[in-house]
Amino acid sequence: MIRVFFFVLMMSWLVFSCRKKSDNEGFVPKPKGYNRIDLPVASYQKMTEQHPFYFEYSKNAILKPDTVNWAEPHWIYVYYPAFKAMIQLTYKPLGGDKKRLEKLINDAYKLAAKHNIKANGIQDLIMKTPSGKTAALMELDGEVPTYLQFYTTDSTKHYLRGALYFNTALKQDSLSPIIEYLKKDVIKMINTLEWKK
Repeated sequence: MIRVFFFVLMMSWLVFSCRKKSDNEGFVPKPKGYNRIDLPVASYQKMTEQHPFYFEYSKNAILKPDTVNWAEPHWIYVYYPAFKAMIQLTYKPLGGDKKRLEKLINDAYKLAAKHNIKANGIQDLIMKTPSGKTAALMELDGEVPTYLQFYTTDSTKHYLRGALYFNTALKQDSLSPIIEYLKKDVIKMINTLEWKK
């Protein structure tokens, strides 16, 4: 009995000491990575749809009417199918009403501030366009529904507000390259915006 025990013990030792090391031995997992995002080269086209404004927008985007029940005329989406993203544009005529303009500007800041619960921060930038227009750009950081909001106005007749949304569950750090890419498109839209008379 003792001989059988020693024999089994020796055979076990031989089997385990002579076995080939597997490729998985000493395996160290790779650090967390993100999907590779190939961004298209930016190229732009002029808006041809009939609205009180026009601008240049990406050739990778499609203009669509806003179809929510409360949408007003001239509310549109600049939709990016490849990114499942859209820039929602809401236009309001002012008719020279300064109080209406003040309310719309306050509403733009209130809408951005609603994200304070999840936002790590909101950066408010004022930019001047090449044609002398002023626009306010709000960049939101964190896991928020919209990462970029803006508005611009001529202060008497026209007001246009925009917000960037994604129809995806990806986190901001994964979307960061796309957000930066679309931010350049938003700035191009603002810089080429013209009001129709």
